[in-house]
Amino acid sequence: MKRHATAIWKGALKDGTGALTTQSGALQDHGYSFKARFEDESGRSGTNPEELLAAAHAGCFAMQLSHFLAENGTPADELKVQAVVSVEQGAAGFDITESALSLQAKVPGIDSATFDGLAQKAKEGCPVSKALGAIKVSLEAKLA
Repeated sequence: MKRHATAIWKGALKDGTGALTTQSGALQDHGYSFKARFEDESGRSGTNPEELLAAAHAGCFAMQLSHFLAENGTPADELKVQAVVSVEQGAAGFDITESALSLQAKVPGIDSATFDGLAQKAKEGCPVSKALGAIKVSLEAKLA
């Protein structure tokens, strides 16, 4: 199984522009820029690689946890996951330093200890978490 996306960039870093297209068509020539990536905290200037990484991590973790919960006989009513990817400027440029997962879950019939254990197992086992092995991956999980 392989997935793909295409990036086209025109111009220099600070004044150039790019477009991203994904295999699924979810993004079709979707704009991105230096401003969107490093200056505009509102997210209204277009997407950026870190935002897409956060979406991938949140989605992967939610799917992995849903599988473990179903295997446990306690399928989730809802898993709301936010991933916050941190970018910091270092001596050699910008570095992605962390992906912090935050989970709010509605899972009937599960006790807190089992829930916490399965959430940690999903954090460690989701393929995107594994791919992010070079950075800190954290999890804050709340059971409603």
